[in-house]
Amino acid sequence: MSATTSARVFDAERTIGRLLIAMTYVSVALMGVGVVLMFANGISPLDAGPPLDPGDLGAEILGLQPAGFLWLGLLIVIAAPIARVVLAAIAYARDRDRTMVLVSIAILAVLAVAVAVAVTGGE
Repeated sequence: MSATTSARVFDAERTIGRLLIAMTYVSVALMGVGVVLMFANGISPLDAGPPLDPGDLGAEILGLQPAGFLWLGLLIVIAAPIARVVLAAIAYARDRDRTMVLVSIAILAVLAVAVAVAVTGGE
């Protein structure tokens, strides 16, 4: 690996790390707001929560509904590792590392299958 390639890989890894840290902070802040709103509205953390409806997420957040903040925070936590793999694949593609691009695509395929199974309930 050349010095230029090593520097690019290091820069890409640093950028990806910063993105993951930012996503973690945002998700924790959103979930914290959701918990505070739950207590402010007298909602017990042991109560059954509403189902996720992505179409209502924006309205729930604008309406200061705790579920919107909690769901968005959870979605960001779930999206963080997926974003990491996508950005790594892009970095590998820039370096023309076909093997690692294929590995990244395979990882994304496994994640897609896992999400599909989770959404359909394994049916």
